[in-house]
Amino acid sequence: CPCPLPRGDCAFSRLLRRLLSARRSLELCLFAFSSPQLGRAVRLLHRRGVRVRVVTDAQYMALRGSQIGLLRHAGIQVRHDQENGFMHHKFAIVDKKMLITGSLNWTTQAIQNNRENILIVEDAEYVQPYLDEFERIWEEYNPVKYMFFPKK
Repeated sequence: CPCPLPRGDCAFSRLLRRLLSARRSLELCLFAFSSPQLGRAVRLLHRRGVRVRVVTDAQYMALRGSQIGLLRHAGIQVRHDQENGFMHHKFAIVDKKMLITGSLNWTTQAIQNNRENILIVEDAEYVQPYLDEFERIWEEYNPVKYMFFPKK
């Protein structure tokens, strides 16, 4: 566990366990994703047959250390914004029933050095609005709808 806490159980290992509990689906909506450990976990889930879909920010997915290229190379579906503002969400939905959300960017810097928070909820009342938001963004960021030469 790379947490700056005593070895054994820590917030990061608990997050990994929750992610790796996915059996059917994992939706990720992340602003920044450069943690190699979390990237390996997501690729492992994909290899196990879990349907993984990722929505991310176009500007941050190309930064050095980003896991997005590795996810795409592994065959994971990734979509990104094409507009000026940031796609700044930070949440994951495991098997359409567990929500993981909070301030945490999935970066080594955030995991090891920042003061961050994560909330994990398994209540449909909270999970469903995030799932609806993911599906809305997933459709909005469909590459078929990209405008490479915006009209002026």
